[in-house]
Amino acid sequence: MKFVVSSTELLGHLQAISRVISSKNTLPILDNFLFNLSGNDLEITASDLESTLITRMKLENASGDGNIALPARILLDTLKEFPVQPLAFDINTDTLAVAISSENGKFNIMGQNGVDFPALPSIKKDKKFSFNIDAGVVLAGINKTLFATADDELRPVMGGIFIEASVDKITFVASDAHKLVRYQRTDAHADDQASFILPKKPASLLKNILPREEGSVTIEFDDKNAFFNLNSYKVVCRLVEGNYPNYNSVIPKNNPRKMTVDRVEFYNTLKRVSVFSNQASNLVKLQLKGNQVTVSAQDIDFSISAYEKIKCQYEGDDMEIGFKSVFLLEILANIASQDVMIELADPTRAGLFLPGEADNESEDLLMLLMPMMINA
Repeated sequence: MKFVVSSTELLGHLQAISRVISSKNTLPILDNFLFNLSGNDLEITASDLESTLITRMKLENASGDGNIALPARILLDTLKEFPVQPLAFDINTDTLAVAISSENGKFNIMGQNGVDFPALPSIKKDKKFSFNIDAGVVLAGINKTLFATADDELRPVMGGIFIEASVDKITFVASDAHKLVRYQRTDAHADDQASFILPKKPASLLKNILPREEGSVTIEFDDKNAFFNLNSYKVVCRLVEGNYPNYNSVIPKNNPRKMTVDRVEFYNTLKRVSVFSNQASNLVKLQLKGNQVTVSAQDIDFSISAYEKIKCQYEGDDMEIGFKSVFLLEILANIASQDVMIELADPTRAGLFLPGEADNESEDLLMLLMPMMINA
C-alpha cells in the first residue's frame, strides 16, 4: 500500500480531526488515526467512541488498497516541522511497518491493525430522519447557542444544543437554567418535524470544521446517533438521550418595559463596573429611568462601589433589576448588532435580549437571562 501526499495538506486534515481524540482514551487504538486507502481516495478517521470525525482526500499517486492505524501524536508532531513538500508513504500491510520518505530523509513508524478500530454505528432505517441544510446556517446556529449550554452531569439534556427541524424553520436552543438562547432560521427547513440534542463536544468539532466548508450539510439521525455529511468531512456522534424541556414556556410574553442601548457602550460599561461587584455574586444593578440607564455594583466587604450612566431609549415605568454580570457580558458578546433591545416585565422575571437590527431577514435570535435578587 503506497501513496504520495502533500505534507501541509495532510497536516491540515489531521489537525481538523485530531480534536476529537481524548487524552484519556479507554482503548489504546483510539490514540491513532485510521488510514483507509481505496483507489485514489484516502479516508482518515479519528474517534473517542462517543464522537467520530472522518476526512477524505483525493490522491494523485496511490497504489494498493487497505487500512492501518497510525499513531496520532507522532504524525502530528512530525508533520508540523515539515515545509511544503510531497511525502511518500510505503506501508507493509503484513508487518504494519510504515516508511515515510521526504526529500531529504526517511522516517519509520509502526502501525496497528486497522481491524481493531471501532466500527461506525449505523442508523436504524425505521427511525431514520434526514434533511439538508446550508453549512453556514449550521455554523451560525452552533456559534449563537454553544456558549449557553450547561455543564450539568445530573441533567445531561441541558449539556447539548437542541436542534428542532420543521417544515417552515430550523431552531437551535441552548440553556443552562440561568440563560437561554433560541436561534431560528426560516430559510432552512425539513420535510417533516423531528428533533435531537447535539452534545457539546461534537458541536465544538463542527464549529471548527464548518468554516472550511461550503454548500449544504446532510444531517441524518435516529434516536441514538447523528451523522453530519459534509463535502470533505463526516462527523458521527452519539446523541444526548432524553426530552428537552419546553423552552417556549419560560419565555415571558408580555414585557411592557423596553430599552434600546448601544451594545458596545453597554458592554464596556459593564466590564468596568463589574470589577467592583461582589466576587461571589457578580451582581450588577441596572436602574432604568427616563432615557438613561445607571449601571452600578458594590462589594460591601471591601467598601468598594462604582456606577456609570449611559444614554438609552426606554419605554415604560422606572425600575431596578439585577443580573449576574458574567452572564450579561456573555450574552452581549454573542449578539452581533450595533444596538441591543432589552425587554423586561418586572425585577423578578427574565429579561429578553434581542438584536436591534437583524443581519438577515430570515434570522430570529432571542436570548433570555434570569435576574438576581437585588437585596440578597
